[in-house]
Amino acid sequence: MDNSIILIAGGGILGIAIGFVIAKVLEKNNASKLVKEAKKSASLIIKEANSEGESIKKDKILQAKEKFIELKSEHEKVILSRDKKMAEAEKRTRDKESQVSSELAKNKKLNESLEAKLKDYDHRLDVLDKKQEEIDRLHKSQVEQLEVISSLSAEEAKAQLIESLKGEARNDAMAYIQSSLEEAKLTAEQEAKKVIINTIQRIGTEEAVDNCVSVFNIESDDVKGRIIGREGRNIRAIEAATGVEIIVDDTPEAIILSCFDAVRREVARLSLHKLVTDGRIHPARIEEVVQKTQKQIEQEIIEVGKRTVIDLGIHNLHPELIKMVGRMKYRSSYGQNLLQHSREVAKLCGVMAAELGLNPKLAKRAGLLHDIGKVPDAEADMETPHAILGMQWAEKFGEKEDVCNAIGAHHDEIEMKSLLAPIIQVCDAISGARPGARRQVLDSYIQRLKDLEDIAFGFNGVKKAYAIQAGRELRVIVESEKVDDQKAADLSFNISQKVQTDMTYPGQVKVTVIRETRAVNIAK
Repeated sequence: MDNSIILIAGGGILGIAIGFVIAKVLEKNNASKLVKEAKKSASLIIKEANSEGESIKKDKILQAKEKFIELKSEHEKVILSRDKKMAEAEKRTRDKESQVSSELAKNKKLNESLEAKLKDYDHRLDVLDKKQEEIDRLHKSQVEQLEVISSLSAEEAKAQLIESLKGEARNDAMAYIQSSLEEAKLTAEQEAKKVIINTIQRIGTEEAVDNCVSVFNIESDDVKGRIIGREGRNIRAIEAATGVEIIVDDTPEAIILSCFDAVRREVARLSLHKLVTDGRIHPARIEEVVQKTQKQIEQEIIEVGKRTVIDLGIHNLHPELIKMVGRMKYRSSYGQNLLQHSREVAKLCGVMAAELGLNPKLAKRAGLLHDIGKVPDAEADMETPHAILGMQWAEKFGEKEDVCNAIGAHHDEIEMKSLLAPIIQVCDAISGARPGARRQVLDSYIQRLKDLEDIAFGFNGVKKAYAIQAGRELRVIVESEKVDDQKAADLSFNISQKVQTDMTYPGQVKVTVIRETRAVNIAK
């Protein structure tokens, strides 16, 4: 029993051992197959890698060759361009060298010719000096011979000759002056008239004369009592608030506002209109309405200035200057509205500057601003002439030098430094001298005519003198026995010079001297 168990166990063990050996043999065979297959695949991979490496190597070699060829061609191009530039530079250098050499040769020839001419001039100067000495000697001998023949010295003969020529020279000079004046009148005056007439014809403005009083119309006389108020308190309040004198008289349905300041009159008129329309008229309401009206007028002044500047095509004007332009609406000069006058002067200046080939925009600017000094803000400004004050304001607010000079010089208070200044002066005179534009004081007008006649009576031989055509012509009648034709021409010239130097007048004064000879006989 035990032996059979042992045999069975040994057989099992032997079977296990044999199975293990068989498994090992089979595993070894499988491993050898795997190794062979791995070696085979590795050899294939190595072969493929070698072939791919050879192809990559060939590609890289080809790329390197192409890059080398490209770099070589670029290098050759750079070398060729450098060679070309060097050749051009060498050519320019050779050209300059040849030019310099030719210039040197020309300069050398010029120097030689100059030296030859200098020698020739020196020789000629020597000859001229000798001839001058000979001429002086001959002249001296001739003068001595003439003195012996005439029994007069050279100085005495010269004095007699000068005396004999003085009268003739005076007459010739006067005739020449007269002809020159006539010729100048035919040219300069004709052209000036042409420019001025064309300018005036192209500018047409309506003028309205402002007075120192305004009439406030009311619907009925019952309103007058409400405006006056109890014991006159309302009218006193209006006068105190506006600074305007209110005259209530027997004039039906009208109240008169009197004040030299047109702004105050306008404030008073508008305030009265609002109070009468509203119906509430008492001191507190009056002060409130006057304050609102003053603000409204100030805003209106600015709007008027802006509209004026826009209408004239003037740009970049300082706001303070625009305000001054608007204030000119409520100012007048000799009865002529200042804003209308300045607008007219601006248009005249623009046209005249364009005719003369100058800047019309700058001329318009100076023409509009030329009288801003007539609207001073403070009492101290009223002591300064308006032209100087306007120039100072223009300089303060950044206007150009030509504009400032034209403003300050339009009444000859400073020196004119540009052509713009006389244009402003002429256009100002044109605007103010038109018939009906300004009021003239009768006494000053009569005195000017009398002064004209007195100047004529101050000359010898004047029999009568008449100032006609509103002082623009002076007719002088002389005594024919004392004044001949030549002296009449001299007298006309001398009187015109005297008028020009001693009097101030607008425009021109024509002096006409009349010499009349009458022969009277009576037949019996």
